[in-house]
Amino acid sequence: MTSNIPACVISGTASGSGKTTVTLGLMAAFKQRGLRVQPYKCGPDFIDPGLHELVTGVKSRNLDLWMTGEEHTRKCFHTNLINADLGIIEGVMGMFDGGISSSGELSKRLAITNILVLDVRSMADSAAAIVKGFETYSEGADIKGVILNNIASERHLQLVTDAIQANCKAEILGFLPRNLDFSIPSRHLGLLTGDEAPISAEKIALLAETIAAHIDLDRLLELCSTFSADKHDTPPTPKTTAPCRIAVARDRAFCFYYEDNFDILRDRGAELVFFSPLNDKKLPENIHGIYLGGGYPELYAKQLSTNTEMLHAIRSWIENDRAVYAECGGFMYLTQGIVDHDSQQHQLVGAFPVVAAMQTKRASLGYREVTTNARSCFGPAKTVLRGHEFHYSNIAEMDSSIPRIYQVNNGTLEGYNYRRVLGGYLHLHFGYSPEVATAFINYCRE
Repeated sequence: MTSNIPACVISGTASGSGKTTVTLGLMAAFKQRGLRVQPYKCGPDFIDPGLHELVTGVKSRNLDLWMTGEEHTRKCFHTNLINADLGIIEGVMGMFDGGISSSGELSKRLAITNILVLDVRSMADSAAAIVKGFETYSEGADIKGVILNNIASERHLQLVTDAIQANCKAEILGFLPRNLDFSIPSRHLGLLTGDEAPISAEKIALLAETIAAHIDLDRLLELCSTFSADKHDTPPTPKTTAPCRIAVARDRAFCFYYEDNFDILRDRGAELVFFSPLNDKKLPENIHGIYLGGGYPELYAKQLSTNTEMLHAIRSWIENDRAVYAECGGFMYLTQGIVDHDSQQHQLVGAFPVVAAMQTKRASLGYREVTTNARSCFGPAKTVLRGHEFHYSNIAEMDSSIPRIYQVNNGTLEGYNYRRVLGGYLHLHFGYSPEVATAFINYCRE
């Protein structure tokens, strides 16, 4: 059965405009109506997708035109929309911030309606100038509706609404009152993760009720773009060889993964076996490789350090020349240890002869493209990879005996190689070059 599925992008005028609150509220409100909401996040962020899943019960997907390329972005959007009743994409920063990775560009390339969230605290008629500017700034950015945040009173609402209606094309869909009691706890890398359940079910229900009371949900659905989708999934391609079993670290300390990476690995013959470096005493049985993702190992450094059985199991795996890929938090786990914010050092796996020390300020942030300068677990030299880097820890200069596999587009050398381990701070997304997933599987089988 084929049906038309509505979808929209929730963009903001700037970071802090309230788009995460509005997005979560809309997802919760439509779920209360009985709709299956497919969540997405524009950009490379890990934390917002976890919050989306907490609210909807559905895995959220990252849509990033630069990091994964337009072909994969389109495929990711349409494939995951198939079994949904509604798609909601949360934007990133301001609508036009981020160049090709902005929510404005995403809405243009995929022809998806934009709903603009505008914080109107301390303004009235000026709100119309902002909306009109966003409407006219970039041709093809389809802003159909506006949701006002921080409305102080009926009079305030009337002043802002009158100004926008008189000067702009976009409709006012509703508002959030200034006295809304809703917040998401945060820490040095941003908001708390969905795995930590930072928002109670009661808070989510209250937010959904507030959204439903103040925003015209029916009209929002009418303004959404619609996409045809066949409700029946395509049968998976039969596998002709035994699966390659890859152990994936996943718990509160290691929770930053792009869900598409898992799908790409599975599609190419991997069987993913999840384990917890925090709680498990041994690695899963009959595995061919290990994937250590990012997260918050610094918050659980003491517990990771005291789980000596797992530390020894992973170090033994490495010294026996078995395949490991580790990024950011996973890379930190493979160093000699982590020095936390209290200046306490916690001993860890020790494969790399450096210590990861937490900083009070952010150490690095940004998109990265790398070209490999030697054969690695991701294929031959000259393989191009794309991803994102965001961390608050630093390492001292790595010993010169440790090869650097990545030539990074910011002029640095990274991607440290020890035996059959590749580790570094870069979070890779396999969508840009999915052939690297096949290479990694073959590397693990060797």
